[in-house]
Amino acid sequence: MTDTPRHPPHPTLTRELTAALAKTIRGEVAFDATARALTTMDASNYRRVPLGVVAPRDADDVAATLSVCAGLGVPVVARGGGTSIAGQATGTGVVLDFTRHMNRVESLDPGTRTAVVQPGVVLDRLQEAAAPHGLRFGPDPSTHGRCTLGGMIGNNSCGSHSVAWGTTADNVRALSVLTARGTRLRPGPAWAGAPEGLRTLVEAELKTLRTGFPALPRRISGYALDALLPERGADVARLLCGSEGTLGIVTEAVVRLVEAPRARALAVLAHPDESAAAEAAPGLLPHGPLTVEGMAADLVPPDAALPRGGAWLFVETGGDTEAEARARAESIARAADVTDSLVVTDPAAQRALWRIREDASGTATRMPDGTEAWPGWEDCAVPPARLGAYLRDFRGLLTSHGLRGAPYGHFGDGCVHVRIDFDLLTPAGVSRFRRFSEELAELVVSHGGSLSGEHGDGQARAELLPKMYGPRVIGLFERVKDLWDPDGLLNPGMLTRPHRLDENLRFAVLPREPVDVEFGYPADGGDFAAAVRRCVGVAKCRTTTTTGSSVMCPSFRVTGEEEHSTRGRARLLHEMLAGEVITDGWRSTEVRDALDLCLSCKGCRSDCPVGVDMATYKAEFLHHHYEGRRRPAAHYAMGWLPLWLRLVDRTRTARPVNFLSSLRPLAALARRLGGIAPERDIPRVAGETFSRWWARRGGTRPVPAGPATEAAGPTRTVVLWPDTFTEHLSPSVGKAAVRVLEAAGLNVTPVTAGGRPASRGPGVCCGLTYVSTGQLDRARTVLRRTLDLLAPLLDPESASEPSPVPPVVVLEPSCAAALRTDLPELLPDDPRAGRLAAAVVTFAEALERHAPHWTPPRLDRPVVGQTHCHQHAVLGDAADRRLREAAGLTGTLAGGCCGLAGNFGFEKGHFEVSRACAEEHLLPAVREARDDAIVLADGFSCRTQLHHLTATTPHHLAETLAKALPPTP
Repeated sequence: MTDTPRHPPHPTLTRELTAALAKTIRGEVAFDATARALTTMDASNYRRVPLGVVAPRDADDVAATLSVCAGLGVPVVARGGGTSIAGQATGTGVVLDFTRHMNRVESLDPGTRTAVVQPGVVLDRLQEAAAPHGLRFGPDPSTHGRCTLGGMIGNNSCGSHSVAWGTTADNVRALSVLTARGTRLRPGPAWAGAPEGLRTLVEAELKTLRTGFPALPRRISGYALDALLPERGADVARLLCGSEGTLGIVTEAVVRLVEAPRARALAVLAHPDESAAAEAAPGLLPHGPLTVEGMAADLVPPDAALPRGGAWLFVETGGDTEAEARARAESIARAADVTDSLVVTDPAAQRALWRIREDASGTATRMPDGTEAWPGWEDCAVPPARLGAYLRDFRGLLTSHGLRGAPYGHFGDGCVHVRIDFDLLTPAGVSRFRRFSEELAELVVSHGGSLSGEHGDGQARAELLPKMYGPRVIGLFERVKDLWDPDGLLNPGMLTRPHRLDENLRFAVLPREPVDVEFGYPADGGDFAAAVRRCVGVAKCRTTTTTGSSVMCPSFRVTGEEEHSTRGRARLLHEMLAGEVITDGWRSTEVRDALDLCLSCKGCRSDCPVGVDMATYKAEFLHHHYEGRRRPAAHYAMGWLPLWLRLVDRTRTARPVNFLSSLRPLAALARRLGGIAPERDIPRVAGETFSRWWARRGGTRPVPAGPATEAAGPTRTVVLWPDTFTEHLSPSVGKAAVRVLEAAGLNVTPVTAGGRPASRGPGVCCGLTYVSTGQLDRARTVLRRTLDLLAPLLDPESASEPSPVPPVVVLEPSCAAALRTDLPELLPDDPRAGRLAAAVVTFAEALERHAPHWTPPRLDRPVVGQTHCHQHAVLGDAADRRLREAAGLTGTLAGGCCGLAGNFGFEKGHFEVSRACAEEHLLPAVREARDDAIVLADGFSCRTQLHHLTATTPHHLAETLAKALPPTP
């Protein structure tokens, strides 16, 4: 069977293969469209459609799979986290997914400093198992939260600490391997586990092995045949490292652990430019650093707290104490020729700095002007002493081809990562990609380098290996491949007899013309396909734990299923647009089912290094999927929530509605008819809306004079937005906000509808519930009506006295986020949408920006709770943190998601996932809190989730501050 079919496989083969595997495999056998679509790509530029996916439970399952596939001539590809960037984790036969079952640390021996691991174990799980013993696995790629040990062995991965602890090959002691024909081997030193004929072949080519391989710390390209030299211990396990699954399938590995420093310090050394940083890097190696990482200003956020310069080296040092680690870092900083430097010992501050470096593989996929950039020449390596000269030549080559890229990487090892703005969509662009690749390969070789310094050759570089090794070594590679895999079934097209580097490109199958969509997608030129292309497979969404306030991706952390990760959903959307595996377009049930557990938390919008916004993609998909069709009941019950609540208000029926919903039979009927989870209580409607309270109160009151108002100057007016939740379900939040804002010296007036109080007329609405359920026509209608009602506020020409739009304070974070992002993206041609979006401020932002001289009351109490997902992803919570600090509210709010997420947690079938999301961070934090802690939750969903799942009474920050104010006269 060939490995490059351009048409669907013969159904007879598929049926025969599926039946044979189902009979012999104890793990899962998945040949459905979803499973195939999820594994068409890794993190590279390439795409190949497999026949199906097998998730083996053990080595016997792997052996059985290989036996069946060998009998039918079907290729097999081993896959870990799918983060390979050269295409070697894709294939057209059967994909072995080791992450589902074969994902354990089987044993760990602190005495011998070794661990036995299965290939699907994620690196961070091994680090967690080793940490209590003061040990760790040395190599640590930036994808450590989702890459697997099997994938690291296949690619001979390295990471930032390789200057201290080497590559994966340096840290593998022995392997358990199955060949394509089912032979079980135990590769290790002294020819252990060598297939028949390998030693004879090598001993006849000793001269070639001693002279044909460049000596440099990051030579990953090709097979490591020089590891079989007698003076290097004839280590067969080392040969397997970096072989990309083309020689055998690893089912178990014995790995070396190293002693972890008890304390670390990070020296950030600033240099004028990347070449200066690269030239300085080798001189730091004699000081024994743990890392020497480099990156230039291209990839650094403007607000990053780095010393002044145009490029930086991140040099980490270790010690038994913080003082010892700091002293080593300061010594390196003094010895280096730098423009400025910074030494950091606080672990949290170090993590924040390292996050800039680790996210570079994602952020580098966009140029500063938004142009797409791609891997393909991600990790060339040259001798460290030549790195500065190489980078200058590399920049020159880019310029000569009219290309741009932002190099960064492991400068201490001479290894450079870079994403380049190749045009991989047009024939002319692909031709230039090929010409550049050929010339860059020659440049790397001229500097004595390796085409791959970390991620392997895959399809991206294997075709060019003859430029590096010459015909004799390439011929030797092919003979070695044939000894291990005589039928050519293990990951064919990689390393030997390779595919062309410009075929199987993932973008070739996407539509050439923009897809007709509802959102504006301003960051992607209005092109939905470009928005979907944002996901390059970095897979940060597949991390199983969150740190700090990060959110992405809660549903994946609950289910562990690829289709419930942001990457998995993006892959399905890609295949939906391609139309080969998923053939029914917007009507796809595969995409619908994968998006069903997307909470629309928008965590990916900020936490994904490339800014994938799956909440928006989900709304877009649901709009098209149900266009002209009957929707689920929950879309009418909760999507139209503003309409139902306004109807209750107009008919003054809040009391009877609450009474009826308290009757269990009627409540159960209402839940069933409305598609609401039976485990949920129906929220109570407020007896008096916020707007009616405001009218009864008598409207805006004059601000009393005081020190704060006198220092602030002229009184500022802010407009309070009566969002659906504050208006109808929790008006106490609105009342508290009015009290605090007035106490701060601000004039407060609620949003009015064409001069009328918001409680009368059609009312204003952010459209959130319609957007989250994909009713985008309705959302657009509601938003246009809102803008029309706010014309006096937003259209200076219609006002008698033109003036800037006043700040619009939105108390519900999800509504504020909808106004800031969904509104201008749904109505991109209406200038009023941009004006309103720009005027939106949160409660804390309003106080900080417009009442800067006001001092909040001191509470001096601990707080517990969770930052709202949309606040984290869209609005930011810096002002909230400063306000809490000024009020003496101590403690850090948890990250993650509460799990209710608007309509998500109320929908039938979502309760268990919703509760599991809350159990990740929020509920444990509340349980472990002190008795005097205040539970903060600014979002109505968060407060409702806490009300349903705990005995606590959560509060909006405005309520907390209002309670501490002195009584109003």
